[in-house]
Amino acid sequence: MKKIAICPGSFDPITNGHLDIIERGSKLFDEIRVVLLNNQQKQPFFTIQERLQLIQEVTKHIKNIQVDVHSGLLVEYAEKVQACAVIRGLRAVSDFEYEMQITAVNKKLKDELETVFIMANTAYSFISSSIVKEVASYGGDLSGLIPNVVQTAFEKKFK
Repeated sequence: MKKIAICPGSFDPITNGHLDIIERGSKLFDEIRVVLLNNQQKQPFFTIQERLQLIQEVTKHIKNIQVDVHSGLLVEYAEKVQACAVIRGLRAVSDFEYEMQITAVNKKLKDELETVFIMANTAYSFISSSIVKEVASYGGDLSGLIPNVVQTAFEKKFK
């Protein structure tokens, strides 16, 4: 049986940090489902369709990746695709408390679903989608923070 893991997020936008976690996770599991979740508490910069296309573009070099969209509980998606694990990246101690809460809820809802934490590469540990959007809004240099295709998408949006 294939070991399927889910790498969830709003990916607004997908950053080099996200991509690093996805690439590293792809070496641990037979299949990774990068699942774009519709977080109703956030006001997205990019539409779901734009984010889906950007994720597909920047992950096309990874052979065991599938990209999907889900609006509902992550554990429902996990059951649907028969995933055994959730992959989450940790940048700092501040991430840990939030991730611990999410992991505990997921474990309560679906006990057999494990969470695997991958520590952020130090080169990307300061990057967040929020920071990227703020830098972009002021016309700052995004090189090194996001893949080139995402940078191009920002440039088109701001024109």
